Amino acid sequence: MDLRKLKTLIDLVAESGISELEVTEGESKVKIVKGAPAGQNQMVMMQAPPVAAAPVAAAAMAHVAEPIPAAAAEPSGHVVKSPMVGTFYRSSAPGAAPFVEIGSSVKQGETVCIIEAMKLLNEIETDAAGVIKQILVENGQPVEFGQPLFIIG
Repeated sequence: MDLRKLKTLIDLVAESGISELEVTEGESKVKIVKGAPAGQNQMVMMQAPPVAAAPVAAAAMAHVAEPIPAAAAEPSGHVVKSPMVGTFYRSSAPGAAPFVEIGSSVKQGETVCIIEAMKLLNEIETDAAGVIKQILVENGQPVEFGQPLFIIG
């Protein structure tokens, strides 16, 4: 099972009312369970006896399970976190100006980025007013539920 299919399945479980999903494809079996602390999904991949594709599946699984590196020092200020799993975009279209830059002044409710989830573009608004001190995610990078996106001072 390729990485895109796994990400789509995780997004499906995260955004739906279901708490568990199990999919068998060939000799690979994936089980995704929602309900872990802080709304994070757990994924277990079981592999039948080794087959030629097993190293590829294991490598893809290892990539999905990598922890998100923590920032070296905790920045001070209000943290805007991702409300969903998806792909982070700083602007409304490729080549367009970003919604905000470091040093931009924002009001509560102002759109600061877009997160694409399952082909839907979701505008993310800030829940506090202030000045953007840090942008913690690169454009086009996948983000997880609760992952810090911006620091507002």
